[in-house]
Amino acid sequence: MSGSMPAHETVRVGLGARAYDILIGSGLLATAAARIKPLARRNRTIVVTDEIVARHHLTALMDSFAAEEMEALPVILPPGEGQKSFAGLERLSDALLALEVERGDIITAFGGGVIGDLTGLAAGLLKRGVDFVQIPTTLLAQVDSSVGGKTAINARAGKNLVGLFHQPRLVIADTALLKTLPPREMRAGYAEIVKYGLLGDKAFFEWCEKKAASLLACDAAALKNAVTHSCRMKAAIVAEDEREQGRRALLNLGHTFGHALEAETGYSDRLLHGESVATGLVLAFALAAELQLASHDDARRVEAHIAACALPARIAGIAGLSASPDKLIAHMRHDKKAKDGKLVFIVPHGIGDARIHDDVPLDAVARVLSRSIALPA
Repeated sequence: MSGSMPAHETVRVGLGARAYDILIGSGLLATAAARIKPLARRNRTIVVTDEIVARHHLTALMDSFAAEEMEALPVILPPGEGQKSFAGLERLSDALLALEVERGDIITAFGGGVIGDLTGLAAGLLKRGVDFVQIPTTLLAQVDSSVGGKTAINARAGKNLVGLFHQPRLVIADTALLKTLPPREMRAGYAEIVKYGLLGDKAFFEWCEKKAASLLACDAAALKNAVTHSCRMKAAIVAEDEREQGRRALLNLGHTFGHALEAETGYSDRLLHGESVATGLVLAFALAAELQLASHDDARRVEAHIAACALPARIAGIAGLSASPDKLIAHMRHDKKAKDGKLVFIVPHGIGDARIHDDVPLDAVARVLSRSIALPA
C-alpha cells in the first residue's frame, strides 16, 4: 500500500464468510484504492457516482486508484431520488454491461443513499452477483444506508419495494467528505443518528441532545463518535438479523410514517428521506403516548429536539403537503413490514426502548396524524 494510512475506527459486521469492515475517519478517501485493491480479482473497478459528488470528490478518488496503478472507470449519473427507479436501474445496468463488468470485478458505489442503493441492487443482479464496496458521501449513508446490505429501488406502490440483500465487501466512511454537504443534507442525516438513541440507547440520545449543534457544524470528533456509535449499533443488529425477520425491523423506527410522507410528496426534494424520518420519529412517540406506552414528556422531549435541529417536527411544517390521515394510512398499507394484511409499527415504550407492534389500532394512528397536520408549523 502506498502512502500513510490515516487513523480510523473499524466496525466489523459479523456475517461469517460475508463479514466486512466499516472504516470510519477523516481523510480515508486518499487511501481508498489501497484498501479496495486487495478485494478485486481483476485490477480494476467501476466507480458509480452522481454529478454532484463527481464535481466535489471524484478527482481525489481517481487519483487514489492511479496511485495504486488500478484501472478505474467512472459512471456518472444524474443526482436525486428519481434514479431509484426501474428506468434508473436499467440505465445503470446497461452502462455497467457496456463496460464489460465481470463477476471478478468490484464495483465502487461512491455517493449517498441513492447511489448506494441503486449500485448495490445492480451489482446483486448483474451476472447473478458482482462484488461492490461502499464509499458513502452523505451523513445519512454513512450511518445507515451503506451498512447492512439492503439495496432497492422505488415502485409506484411505495419506497424500496423492489430490491434484495447484497452485502458490500467494505464500507469506507470518510467524515471529511461531509464538509461539502449542504446544511439541509447534514440535518437529514442527523435524523438517522438520533434514531439509534431513540430505539435502543438512551445515553446516546442524551449525548445527541448535547452535541447536535457541534455535529451539524462538522466538528470532527463529534462526527467520528456519532458515525462510529451508529454503525456499531446497526452492525450488531444486522449480524443478529440480516434479513429483517425480527429485531432488525427496529431500525425502521419512524419509517412507516416517514415513507408515507415521502410517497405523498412523490419521492422528491420537497422532503428528503432523513426529513421524513425526523417527522416519523416525532409521530412514533406521539403514537406511543396516545397508546399510553410512552410518556407525553418523552414525546414532547423528542419533538423539541427534532425542532431544535431545524428538522420538520410536524406534518404541518412540510411545505406543500396537505394529505389527509386516510390518504397517508393508505400509503402505509404498502409498507414492507406489513404482515398478514396488518400494518406493523415500531412503537417506543420510552426513549431507548422501541418494540415491534402489529396490533396498533388505526384510529389511534389517524388521531396522531390529524393533530400533526392541524398544528401550526
